[in-house]
Amino acid sequence: MGIGHGHHHHHDHDHEHSQESPADIAHLLDTAVADADLSPADVSRRGVLRSAGVIGAGVAAAGVLGAGAAAAHDSGDDERGASADRSRRSDGDYLWLAGDHHIHTQYSSDGQYRVIDHVRHANAFGLGWMVITDHGSAQHAKIGVEKVNPDIRAARAAVDGTLVFQGLEWNIPAAEHGTVFVHPGDNEVAVLKEFENSFDGVVQNATASTPANEALALAGVNYLADAVTRKRVRDALFLANHPARKGLDSPHEIRGWRDAAPNIAVGFEGAPGHQAAGLPAPTGPGSGRGFYDNSPSASSFPAYPLESYRTFGGFDWMTATVGGLWDSLLAEGKPWWITANSDSHQVYADTSVRGAGTDFNTNGFHNPPEHGGTPDLTLGDFWPGFYSRTHVGASSYNYAAVMNALRAGRVWVDHGRLIDGLDVRARVRGQNRGVTLGGVLTVKRGSRVQLAIDVDLAAGPNWAQFVAKLARVDVVQGDVTGAVSDRDVFKSPNTRVVKSFEITQTSGRVSLVYDLGAVDRPVYLRVRGTDGKRTGAGALGAAIDPNGPQMDVLGSADPWKDLWFYANPIWVLPS
Repeated sequence: MGIGHGHHHHHDHDHEHSQESPADIAHLLDTAVADADLSPADVSRRGVLRSAGVIGAGVAAAGVLGAGAAAAHDSGDDERGASADRSRRSDGDYLWLAGDHHIHTQYSSDGQYRVIDHVRHANAFGLGWMVITDHGSAQHAKIGVEKVNPDIRAARAAVDGTLVFQGLEWNIPAAEHGTVFVHPGDNEVAVLKEFENSFDGVVQNATASTPANEALALAGVNYLADAVTRKRVRDALFLANHPARKGLDSPHEIRGWRDAAPNIAVGFEGAPGHQAAGLPAPTGPGSGRGFYDNSPSASSFPAYPLESYRTFGGFDWMTATVGGLWDSLLAEGKPWWITANSDSHQVYADTSVRGAGTDFNTNGFHNPPEHGGTPDLTLGDFWPGFYSRTHVGASSYNYAAVMNALRAGRVWVDHGRLIDGLDVRARVRGQNRGVTLGGVLTVKRGSRVQLAIDVDLAAGPNWAQFVAKLARVDVVQGDVTGAVSDRDVFKSPNTRVVKSFEITQTSGRVSLVYDLGAVDRPVYLRVRGTDGKRTGAGALGAAIDPNGPQMDVLGSADPWKDLWFYANPIWVLPS
């Protein structure tokens, strides 16, 4: 993966396969489009999807592999030159930009830093984009959304090389938290303010797990979709945050958000922020990574097991479990993507404190931080980009391209700079190109398909000042079985680790190929990797995941000693 700005598109025009995003097959899944209106080839492809159960009664037009439709065009943003650092890595098709969509400032009741503080740190730690997401609250809804906006605009002008979105952390009615953010523009404040006042669970006193509150959450997602349709804002996205932390996000709620507006509700945190919280005491907080140290409550989804309230290798149980909740969505054919971020409030070992004389309730913000002089080792956060990174494959360097990449699932995440770059392609054997993360490869039934994985190993030290070493790369494969009858299902029985590659190389690029053989049914593939320091049988057993991440131990979960990367899936559909 070369370094630099710009992108080039290459396509192999052959008769074996085609490259498609989920949007490209939406018309096959839309039962309002009659077979007679399709080409013979598309009729055949629809038949395969129907026989696999991917198309059936009650499946929405965009419900299965159709969520990428109607993405905003990338034109219209100012193109700014990208400096040659490791957040600007091009694979020839896309510009891979590291980012963070979950960051708190002095405008959060439990925050501390100015917007410019976070932006300058994110820029210094190599992030190409970031989202400011102060907590939804009565004060924030009343005045905070407006007051933070000038600071965000000033940071955009002051710091070149990092795109700064305005968003908020939504108290999802009947559920946990979520990132909501919009494309910059004249109405960014008005839409966010109206959204928060109308649909925030705390503002609306709608936090209880009731059907009415669940409906309010769906109305909020639909409000964002309508704001884009009516061109009040150019684009909007929603991602669920720390979904398993308290057991509040039930499987049917997650499915409901996605199905209500699949171009808006696009995924959840595969790994939460607050990773420094796992540093052992007395030199750390001595809690769990992500502050995942909870137990079930009356509002929790009762079928979730006790281990779901902990992280595994720093990742949320929903993502870390091979054959678990994330895989159950992918097996339905639902595009649903994972991210990682800092959730930065107050940074581990920082010497600053909140400014004196703060009156948050009156002002809607804390006074700017002041130096306190003593490193606080009880704080659980890292600066944006210091530890967690979400890499998106953007077609160019602008706000719309970043949002489109997130929506399309061209995303991989890592901790502690475990690797420097990742290129994953599904392709017909013998072909050079293929389909990348989030995409769909359509092939003739019986075609031999490969998954090509190129990994750029870490070329230098991370911010903890050691060079991370990749020990193993795993390929996870699952059958696409179509819509489920029970929307609270959180297992995918036909998903497992199908190939593991032991990595002995210590520098440069590692090229790996997994051969699927002759493909005769719809499948999906995803990739993860580890430093190998803490692995064992996965949550659903060694037969499914022989060397998976292990449950993090409260009080002894040093995030630097258990590093992973995860990539979003690619589907392979035979016809």
